[in-house]
Amino acid sequence: MKTITQQPIGIFDSGIGGTSIWKEIYQLLPQEHTIYLSDSKNAPYGQKSTQEIIDLSIKNTEFLIDKGAKIIVVACNTATTNAIQYLRSNYKIPFIGIEPAIKPASLNTQTGTIGILATKGTLNSALFEKTTSSLNDEINIIEQVGEGLVELIENGKIYSDEMTFLLKKYIKPMLDKKCDYIVLGCTHYPYLLPQIHKITGKKVKIIDSGEAVAKQVKNILTQQNLLNLSNEIPNNIFYINKDKSVLEVMLKNYKNSKISFLDF
Repeated sequence: MKTITQQPIGIFDSGIGGTSIWKEIYQLLPQEHTIYLSDSKNAPYGQKSTQEIIDLSIKNTEFLIDKGAKIIVVACNTATTNAIQYLRSNYKIPFIGIEPAIKPASLNTQTGTIGILATKGTLNSALFEKTTSSLNDEINIIEQVGEGLVELIENGKIYSDEMTFLLKKYIKPMLDKKCDYIVLGCTHYPYLLPQIHKITGKKVKIIDSGEAVAKQVKNILTQQNLLNLSNEIPNNIFYINKDKSVLEVMLKNYKNSKISFLDF
């Protein structure tokens, strides 16, 4: 029988984008078992109402709890900004959320202008408003909804002409206004870094939250004595409720990873 420390880290996202967070956790905590839930059938969350996002987050949370998760990472900016307060108030399990890394960008900008590429659901959330309102009033924040990006990533069209067109459309206005930092406010977007760097060049710093989230997971597990210290080979199980071919490509270099289709 497994002890609580041997139970898995649970992770959910509106789709496959949260695997960018999973990879950071896997790298930092290779001894941990993980269970990842990709709710690709309902992606993107960014166009849904707050109540819809909460309802989906509840369903995802209860699935992971039923699978024995000892901690849950909400690897979705939209779900974090709209639902994590509800989740923390209604479940005893620890939750780690994902927020756009606006503060480090605002503290380090030299031009005084930063860009944020995120979903509509994240940019319109109360938590995002609270975060941005706490920043220096002299910081100019350019918000851009990345409409259509998640859908293209979910369909494996990262390097498509359509993706290039949309990224140029969203990012060039930021560059025209002298942004020197662009914050990625969706866990899908790190998969677009090669494309983004071609547009921005080396002068613009791109920030995502993946590494910081992994460190926070380790901190919480350490504080609550939940780190897995056993020598067993870890299992990494991925559940997806849509075509799993794109997910298979993203995980092809990771051993001990199993992907299962879920009618969910």
